Amino acid sequence: MQSTQGLELVKEVMATADAFARESQRLFRPHGLTAVQFNVLNVLAGQSRGLSQRELGDTLVVDRSNVTGLVDRLAKLGWVKRAADPDDRRIHRIELTPAGRKIWQKVQPKFAEAVTQVTADLDEKTVRAALVVLKQLQAGAAGWNL
Repeated sequence: MQSTQGLELVKEVMATADAFARESQRLFRPHGLTAVQFNVLNVLAGQSRGLSQRELGDTLVVDRSNVTGLVDRLAKLGWVKRAADPDDRRIHRIELTPAGRKIWQKVQPKFAEAVTQVTADLDEKTVRAALVVLKQLQAGAAGWNL
């Protein structure tokens, strides 16, 4: 690919990420949430056994040190709790509390509606192709040699 096209593509991906971040603040802030906090609640909502902090970090693609602080803040808000892993005492599983599930259930439909609005004009083939491209970009970014 020509470098000017690659630069344009990356610029547009970054502009899109900025737009999503800005608009997600408007969606989540009235509920006392950040986009990252919602992502944690959203990931945990689908887990019956919770996740270890490592699994949570891998799923969210964030540094483990950031996960610790994030979980601490969410626990302080009463939305998640650390529970002992029945199979490995060294591991704590992060689980939604009833209050965390309640806030997630309140906000998730609004988030789903926003996603529906944003993607309404995209057909399934376009979405699949975009997902392939975005995953290729993520893999390429992970391998940057700076």
